[in-house]
Amino acid sequence: MSDPQTVSSAVAKLYDTYPFPPEPILDEPPPGYNWRWNWLAAYNFCTGRKPPKQDIRILDAGCGSGVGTEYLVHLNPQASVVGIDLSSGTLAIAKERCQRSGANRVEFHHLSLYDVEQLPGEFDLINCVGVLHHLPDPIRGIQALAKKLAPGGLMHIFVYGELGRWEIQLMQKAIALLQNEKRGDYRDGVKVGRQLFASLPENNRIVKRDKELWSLENHRDECFADMYVHPQEIDYNIDTLFELIDASGLEFIGFSNPGFWQIDRLLGKAPELRERAEALSDRQRYRLIELLDPEVTHYEFFLGRPPITKAYWSEDHTLLTAIPELNPCIEGFPSQCVFDYNYQIVNLSTAEFEFLQQCHGNSTVAEIVNTVQLGLDEVRKLIQQQLIILTPA
Repeated sequence: MSDPQTVSSAVAKLYDTYPFPPEPILDEPPPGYNWRWNWLAAYNFCTGRKPPKQDIRILDAGCGSGVGTEYLVHLNPQASVVGIDLSSGTLAIAKERCQRSGANRVEFHHLSLYDVEQLPGEFDLINCVGVLHHLPDPIRGIQALAKKLAPGGLMHIFVYGELGRWEIQLMQKAIALLQNEKRGDYRDGVKVGRQLFASLPENNRIVKRDKELWSLENHRDECFADMYVHPQEIDYNIDTLFELIDASGLEFIGFSNPGFWQIDRLLGKAPELRERAEALSDRQRYRLIELLDPEVTHYEFFLGRPPITKAYWSEDHTLLTAIPELNPCIEGFPSQCVFDYNYQIVNLSTAEFEFLQQCHGNSTVAEIVNTVQLGLDEVRKLIQQQLIILTPA
């Protein structure tokens, strides 16, 4: 299936049959947060500072049933949001979802990523999760989106990784073979896949991997269909991923799970090898990491359109004159034990806790440390942990 129009129709048919994601529709804002969808937290992650403005335009490119779109509206109270998707059936669910939860600063368009230039204006944040890898021509897709990104804007992308999805690829091919002339009948594909999983031995590698990672979500046919009977999927490795990124013409800012991409995690016990790894380029080092730890099921990362000004807080004067406030994506505060932006537990010292209690966005770091016994290096630790967001003087 190589004709782009045929592929697009097949993808739209899949999602009309099985709208995705299948999260329940609520009569209230969705629970929790994803910091990547919060403009303040995401901008801080990418630049080390608070964004200069919050009344931004956001595009959810390939919004599906509106799960991410709804978060984008609720997490960014000053933003206007646009959602586009190829499937009219899925869009209808997205509209109902946002209407029911009061996410009213959003408009939806039945539009392919390729045709995004039909939308007026530019966007400060473009969210494209789980979409590019389903396009027949992802490079054309990312280039179309890049043209709509405003200067200083950010793009958040999620695409599949081939190494961690190897067993999924095998099952996809097996289902396709057994479906034969029934390919494209997605309900039959789900039935064949379910029967395969039920009949394969328990110690089968594909069965074990599914149980380990996917089986909970795959109880729902929508998830099973999206994973195992999708008509179009391109999986990436670091080399092919950066071909896609380079084609966008945008700046690669970084992966949004930086902990995974630390070489020390794997070579900490071998200083000589670590030294050799440090001599590699960033991309070679990323490739080395995924070869040594081939669990990468997806890549999640930020791109930006210059000029993107990054803030550095190594100079005492710069830090002292900055105005701190709490990262909006921390939970459990006020308490000395909180969840950080990534839902990891952080235990605060008494002085750190007292400092954070005064981070209301109207006092400088100098004014707060005058009343709290906290040194500037400890303040820098709070910045590194992304518990606070700073506005430069």
